[in-house]
Amino acid sequence: MAATVALRAVAHYLPERTLKVPDLPELDELPAAEAETCLQLGIDEIRADDQSATELAAGAASRALADAGLSPHELDALIVIDARSPETLMSSEATRLQALLGARRALTFSVGGLGCASIGPALLAARGLLAADDTLDNVLIAHGSKPATPRRYRHPVTVSGDGGQAVLVSRRGPLRLLDVAQRTNGDYWNLFTVDYRDRPSADWREDCADVRSYSFKLAIETRNHLRELHRALLDRNGMRPADVGCHLSQNLSLGSFRFTEETLGVELAGVCAGNLRRYGHLGPGDVLLNLMSAIESGALAEGERAVLLNVSPVAAWSLLLVEHGDGGGTSHYL
Repeated sequence: MAATVALRAVAHYLPERTLKVPDLPELDELPAAEAETCLQLGIDEIRADDQSATELAAGAASRALADAGLSPHELDALIVIDARSPETLMSSEATRLQALLGARRALTFSVGGLGCASIGPALLAARGLLAADDTLDNVLIAHGSKPATPRRYRHPVTVSGDGGQAVLVSRRGPLRLLDVAQRTNGDYWNLFTVDYRDRPSADWREDCADVRSYSFKLAIETRNHLRELHRALLDRNGMRPADVGCHLSQNLSLGSFRFTEETLGVELAGVCAGNLRRYGHLGPGDVLLNLMSAIESGALAEGERAVLLNVSPVAAWSLLLVEHGDGGGTSHYL
């Protein structure tokens, strides 16, 4: 029997300094229609800070370890979700975080490449480590979310804020990770790009190669994949839609929330809209921030299960099934 995999601690580091979306400097450079789209996303403000992605990740990681009562030396493995834009080439930001934390004995590596859906493969890797080696007990996943360019608005998708996320994956804990479903389609690998070679960073800009493909073609594909993955996730865990305590999405826009609700015939927990309004999009950190908010608000009660949904325009789709409560059952290794 495989060991139960749990989320022992989930922590976020959100800088204090805020930036109001109407005050974004790039709005003055945009056509009126694009600026209006930005202001209608449902995001009032974001957190903006001078700290690097690694420093943001370190802030969250330190909090997660403290919440679990662990010292950095007790950490068995550290998985870092890659930043969207590394500070330097040829260096290791994963081992930089290891050094910042003082986790010298931790097996350390990075994952990524799927944007906000990268939390899925990170959890799969952590779960795989615990399944493969019974001497391991604590695997920390950490990420620092910062936009790849000076511009916060990603037309027509969202506004990106700054924040750190860390989750300690162990064999027991207050949240059980029951299942992970993941799917990708490489046809969209370069739908969004930043052309950075031979350009000063101040001129970096994220461009969508085809807004129509994003808004229509990829939307249709996303609808189909979400329905199939959601159905399969519930079926293989012996669940019906009514058995889900709440659904939680990543925070892109109010429009994306409506799209997900209509696609699956569900209602997203209200904490999603609240966190969208206050923090904007935090990359892979969104769904776990919403999960903790759902627990704190009572939207996900003890013993209930939640489905966490991530969609990335690369394109990738990821669904997580989490149970609030440290049960004695077995997680799926699929």
